[in-house]
Amino acid sequence: MARLPRLALAGHTHLVLLRAHGELAVFDDTADRLLFLHALRQAAADGAVQVQVHAWALPPTAAWLLLTPADAPALSRVMQALGRRFVAAWRQRHGGRGTLWDGRFRAAVVEPGPLRLAALQWLDGLGAPHTPASATGRGDGRGGAVGPGPALHDPPEFWALGNTPFEREAAWRARLAQGLPAAQVQALHDAALGGWALGSAAFAAEVAALSRRPAQPRPRGRPRRTD
Repeated sequence: MARLPRLALAGHTHLVLLRAHGELAVFDDTADRLLFLHALRQAAADGAVQVQVHAWALPPTAAWLLLTPADAPALSRVMQALGRRFVAAWRQRHGGRGTLWDGRFRAAVVEPGPLRLAALQWLDGLGAPHTPASATGRGDGRGGAVGPGPALHDPPEFWALGNTPFEREAAWRARLAQGLPAAQVQALHDAALGGWALGSAAFAAEVAALSRRPAQPRPRGRPRRTD
């Protein structure tokens, strides 16, 4: 079966996944993460790219990003610029040749509203001593615990959590402490890995019409007979 073209839609938020090649620990320490954040900041600041960065998380063998491109090609542009900068810097530090990543980046289109807030919460909630994420920069542009990353653009759903920065930060801390249901985390992961739309049936139909390709996986098995 031919590979479907990647979903990339102007003005829509995308949950993006870069997986390390062969379980390579791309982010072995803080220095590696700083290299990535510096490359991401440079790529996102390029005036030709036009992508908003909402969140990031860097477990040892993957990079997760929540991005909204101004136009469809901008998603690929920012990821290509990020890849060139980071791989060159990583190789200069560690040596070796070849790609660090397991194929092309994956991306799911996320429906605005509760699901976009859930994606933001998941990435921020991935933060831990060995998995820094963007949570500590939420709302103030600091860009995370391990150093200066890209300026964070909080989506409308985050601003709706309170009328003041204190209210929003308190509400966000409470959400991160609560976490997401395992089924919702799995749905976020699977949508990004498969390159699908994540949302309601109406949203998936809208994405399919805009992209001219299936937006969600087809049901398994043969269709039921109708007499």
